[in-house]
Amino acid sequence: MKAGHPYPLGATLTDHGVNFSIFSSHARGMHLLLFDSPSSPWAARTIALDPTINRTGHYWHIEVPDLVAGQTYAYRADGPYLPEAGYLFDSNKVLLDPYGRSVCTHLYDRAAAKSRNDNETVCMRNIVIDLGAYDWEGDQPLGNLFHETIIYELQVGGFTRHPESGVSPEKRGTFAGVIEKIPYLQQLGITAVELMPIFQFDAQDAPLGLENYWGYSPVSFFAPHLAYSVSQSPLGCLNEFRDMVKALHRAGIEVILDVVYNHTAEAGANGPTFGFKGLDNSLYYMLSADRARFADYTGTGNTLNSNHSVVRRLILDSLRYWVSEMHVDGFRFDLAAVLSRDETGTPVPNAPIIWDIDADPILAGTKLMAEAWDADGLYQVGSFSRDRWKEWNGRFRDDIRTFLKSSDGSIAHLQQRLLGSPDIYNLPHHPPEQSINFVTCHDGFTLNDLVSYDQKHNLANGEQNRDGLNENLSWNCGVEGPTEDENINALRERQIRNAFVLNLFSVGTPLLLMGDEVRRTQQGNNNAYCQNNEISWFDWTLCEKNSSLLRFVSILIHMRRSFGSTFEGHALSLRGVLESAHIDWHGVHLNSPDLSHQSHTLAATVYTLSGPAFHVIFNAYWEPLTFALPAPVPPGPSWFRIIDTALPSPEDIVLHQRESITDAKYNVAPRSIVLLGNLACQPPDQQN
Repeated sequence: MKAGHPYPLGATLTDHGVNFSIFSSHARGMHLLLFDSPSSPWAARTIALDPTINRTGHYWHIEVPDLVAGQTYAYRADGPYLPEAGYLFDSNKVLLDPYGRSVCTHLYDRAAAKSRNDNETVCMRNIVIDLGAYDWEGDQPLGNLFHETIIYELQVGGFTRHPESGVSPEKRGTFAGVIEKIPYLQQLGITAVELMPIFQFDAQDAPLGLENYWGYSPVSFFAPHLAYSVSQSPLGCLNEFRDMVKALHRAGIEVILDVVYNHTAEAGANGPTFGFKGLDNSLYYMLSADRARFADYTGTGNTLNSNHSVVRRLILDSLRYWVSEMHVDGFRFDLAAVLSRDETGTPVPNAPIIWDIDADPILAGTKLMAEAWDADGLYQVGSFSRDRWKEWNGRFRDDIRTFLKSSDGSIAHLQQRLLGSPDIYNLPHHPPEQSINFVTCHDGFTLNDLVSYDQKHNLANGEQNRDGLNENLSWNCGVEGPTEDENINALRERQIRNAFVLNLFSVGTPLLLMGDEVRRTQQGNNNAYCQNNEISWFDWTLCEKNSSLLRFVSILIHMRRSFGSTFEGHALSLRGVLESAHIDWHGVHLNSPDLSHQSHTLAATVYTLSGPAFHVIFNAYWEPLTFALPAPVPPGPSWFRIIDTALPSPEDIVLHQRESITDAKYNVAPRSIVLLGNLACQPPDQQN
């Protein structure tokens, strides 16, 4: 055996074997464990690293000859166990390599990882990976502009796991299963999928008898989740992920990863030890001032010390890996406000890790999106960063929901959200697409449940309905849950259509939740993180059952993507149209918008060079109202109806054979949205 080298970190194939390198500044000793296979209960060899030979600075390293790809390995670290000082070294615990490219959980037992007993027979292990000469066939990240982007938040397992998915049984719930559903995404009009966490996560981090489904419980920042692989082999999993990325790119669809660099599955003081705690707890995690307790800004028991130099490098190396080796197009950072906290937990301007990511040349072309808040009340929507970062706009979600449920005081906020939230993003460097607009996401009600439930129904989570938010800004339209009442069902369908119109016709970058377009329900569960079953899965029978809504959403998306050519004959984005347009605001009367606290209505006319291009009416009032229409240019009956969410399909959205409006007013049904176009502003080939 050779002394090895501190760089690169992780397990790296050499001409003669494998070089292992791992960071631990406070360990007094380090042991490398080599297993004959992922399912071997005991290590076949344990190699003690000599601190005089196998340590350089804070790095422990060794080159072991004759090892090949597929070798299973792990570590033990010796050092002080002084919880009161933040040190949690425990030589009984077998530890993962933070830079490991594959993690196997064949024998893993979370309970054993929590105890002080030896857990070698039931621990997670790493596997040496040879990335190999994968044939990307010329693939490159797509680089689509944000104003051209329609994002679809998708959970890899739940997208195709349903028995009616039509996906080959062995591919259900996998990266390969996603490939089989690409035609659906194309038909819908999606340009980017935002994959909920696909880093290896701890599926046992859930209440007894349940399984962690969402994946916000990471154990590795480099290894893809092995359960999403058909082959269940490390290299097979990597190749299946790469196959998926390549296939999505060929379809013109970008791949954005939802990444969790704010905490790990090791939780707090009573949580398991699988890596970071046992390697250098006082460095990897934020601790209290007395170093005796974990600081918890994430609601999970621990907070990653993301602005420590070693952790910063770990995060950057992880991001670079997924871009350079896996060709992903961007990242959505979970609880990203944590990244702005220094090692004491204090929010700081210009946090090093945020600027590291922003300025890194390997990441230069990637999309960066922040969930700009954390679980301790730090809310940075509108102020997260001053450069490339975009933000999930929680204000958009809340204000659209309050408008839909006809809450007082919603109209003035609605006006701002429609225009890209200039009241939030009011600095010159903020483009309109700074706002990632969403009404629903994985966290909370689905869109169907938003209009079907007033209260959360989370008993299936095993926490006596205590988990999940109590305030959802939802309205059940008169009955809690499913009903046979046709009027209520029609109102719910209308409210769902309203939500899609508001999202897709607002300035910003729209994000849609998987299955909302066919009324996927979680039966009122607003925190289905532990429901890896039909509560969470995409029920593909809904595509036929709710085909009229699917049609509506698909047409709406395609209208959004060709917005400029619809009215001016030019390939302009929604932003491009509005930047060159003039907007007149109205209420039920022209040029008299009612922005009072009690108002529930708003209307607007958008004027381009050809005159009034379109007129939109928003009515959240519970009775029908008659709205005056502006005179068309040139004079004559040139207004025509494009959308009326109160009408049955297919009249709710019309592409051709549009109905002319001959009156100077339009009767708008309760809780509905109307979009009218001006025939004179259409290209000649779209005027009939």
